[in-house]
Amino acid sequence: MDKKVAFYTLGCKLNFSETSTIARNFENEGFQRVDFSESADIYVINTCSVTENADKRFKTIVKQAQSANPDAFIAAVGCYAQLKPEELADVTGVDLVLGATEKFKITDYLNDLTKNDFGEIHSCEIEEADFYVGSYSIGDRTRAFLKVQDGCDYKCTYCTIPLARGISRSDKLENVLQNASEISEQGIKEIVLTGVNIGDYGKGEFGNKKHEHTFLDLVKALDYVEGIERLRISSIEPNLLKNETIEFVAQSKTFVPHFHIPLQSGSNEILKAMRRRYLKELYVNRVEAIKKSMPHACIGVDVIVGFPGETDEHFLETYHFLNELDISYLHVFTYSERDNTLAAEMGEVVPKSIRNKRSKMLRGLSSKKRRAFYESQVGTRRTVLFEGENKLGYIHGFTENYVKVKYPWDPDLINELKTVDLKSIDEDGLMRVEFVETLVH
Repeated sequence: MDKKVAFYTLGCKLNFSETSTIARNFENEGFQRVDFSESADIYVINTCSVTENADKRFKTIVKQAQSANPDAFIAAVGCYAQLKPEELADVTGVDLVLGATEKFKITDYLNDLTKNDFGEIHSCEIEEADFYVGSYSIGDRTRAFLKVQDGCDYKCTYCTIPLARGISRSDKLENVLQNASEISEQGIKEIVLTGVNIGDYGKGEFGNKKHEHTFLDLVKALDYVEGIERLRISSIEPNLLKNETIEFVAQSKTFVPHFHIPLQSGSNEILKAMRRRYLKELYVNRVEAIKKSMPHACIGVDVIVGFPGETDEHFLETYHFLNELDISYLHVFTYSERDNTLAAEMGEVVPKSIRNKRSKMLRGLSSKKRRAFYESQVGTRRTVLFEGENKLGYIHGFTENYVKVKYPWDPDLINELKTVDLKSIDEDGLMRVEFVETLVH
């Protein structure tokens, strides 16, 4: 009988794309994939190290696996596994911990599924993580995450990602296009491009440091992939989002008017302390360039609150900066100290109670921004890609510019693109729509 394997993914879209690839490797070896809540012979947990909570949640997930099958073999992979393999190996029930280069060869380490008294570690020095493994996720029928780049050469003072994922390197353009075609053949309508620093695409494409292709070359080539209705850029650094890319997206037939651009702080002083590669003036310039060519574009922003040395004045500077900026929503991160980062050694630590208060204020601002953006879209005509879940009698979907809509449940709408008029905002903050009869093909 086939052995059963189950997966749990913490963290970012990139992790989801990699879990999918690892899962396909298992299926190719004859394993049967089951849901994480079911009894399996092997549980693979793909870890994240970006937030404190991800560290704590790992133990809870291990317990979930043990309650489903106390004799199961449990493996940990991913960023946290690379950064702190000993810590994960010490968690009761964990049998195997694999670092950045080993995770894609996990089936090679599974000759014997006997439970270990101690977690066995196979973790490289991160300098050895210099080769590229392509991946994409096709778990969700309507949308796939396509990895195009890995690692990062930036040295932001708060971030452990370069330690967890190694140097910046890219997939070969022909591989990306091949993967996109494979996704298209599965009937998936939308691809989200993902990576650690996707604007750096092209670096390390052929194992060298120079750029063979640029990010603009990548988006132009993907625009011609047959069968993909929508392409979405997940997150791109403001200094790497060039005017040419914005102009291309504005007239592209498949790239959607949705950008997610990390800011981290609206104070230049804090941006310098973080070693970000831009100042807030450049950020304003990017937002204005997008809104000029795509007034209906959705712009999401990452912000960190409570960075060492962030005074009330710095925070208010960030708050007012964001309040005045024509953006659509925020992802707010409360700063948490990370081992082996410069920021963890900085003085002027912001008390956690103040960090939490600032976080709450920015989350409130995000709700206000999202509401204002949705209100600006009422009365417009958009296309919606409907998703597959029945949520309390409704089907949900997203417009090209990332407005979330709801409609009474109809299974025939799953994975369909429909032209709609945006009518009004619901009490739960979602958009009510009315269909225009023509179906978008």
